[in-house]
Amino acid sequence: MLAPTEPSTRTRPVTVTAACVFGDRELVVIAGPCAVEGIEMIRATARAVRDAGAGMLRGGAFKPRTSPHSFQGMGAEALPLLAQAAREAGLPVITEVGDPRQVDLVVQHADMLQIGARSMQNYPLLAEVGLSRKPVVLKRGLAATLKEFLLAAEHIQVRGNEAVVLCERGIRTFETASRFTLDLTAIPLLKQETHLPVIVDPSHAGGKAHLVPPLARAAVAAGADGLMVEVHPRPAESRSDADQALGFAEFADLMRQVDRCAAVLGRARGMTGVEQ
Repeated sequence: MLAPTEPSTRTRPVTVTAACVFGDRELVVIAGPCAVEGIEMIRATARAVRDAGAGMLRGGAFKPRTSPHSFQGMGAEALPLLAQAAREAGLPVITEVGDPRQVDLVVQHADMLQIGARSMQNYPLLAEVGLSRKPVVLKRGLAATLKEFLLAAEHIQVRGNEAVVLCERGIRTFETASRFTLDLTAIPLLKQETHLPVIVDPSHAGGKAHLVPPLARAAVAAGADGLMVEVHPRPAESRSDADQALGFAEFADLMRQVDRCAAVLGRARGMTGVEQ
């Protein structure tokens, strides 16, 4: 067994709840559907990901999609459903905000905000999220350099919000076999250049469910502080990103794999986001 690997000495942990801290020894796994589709669906998912060991529930209310004909999410109606399901499961919740005008509404329901890849350089949005002081996951843009990624984070920080977690989710390259190309080198490079925690989204990077486990294992091995994984009760019926969503049993198996990878590196996976 390798010697225990400490998180980067530069990493400054970001606390969402006492049991959900990014950048500490424990890995945080965020899991849930791309989009909330109804109360029973999100309730079932919240219970399943909690029981498998996820530390935070995710679910989209406002979904920016490439095609205007694709499902755009339930909008504001989804927020109380998401918050209710998370509360019942005892998990903190994260959801995406894509417009500065949505921030005040979303912070009423979410414990953490997500800035999607398409919004990484939406500077008015970054400023508003900075002023909110709510913890935030900032996703790397589809074609953003690491310098641009870090400067986007600074747009949030200079407004007074230091609780920023960076998320590598794959970049667009010439390769078309996967949805995007996961840039594993970003993990150690970002940890060298910044004190911010770094997590990885293997679902968007691979774009196919069978690619999620190997990409997740690779991310943990490269030093990621956590993962963001799409999970759905019936992946084939998902109204958003069906190809990359894991079912409940697949997600539980992934969590067992993550446990084994983390143990080799002397790290643990946070077992739950429930306050102890």
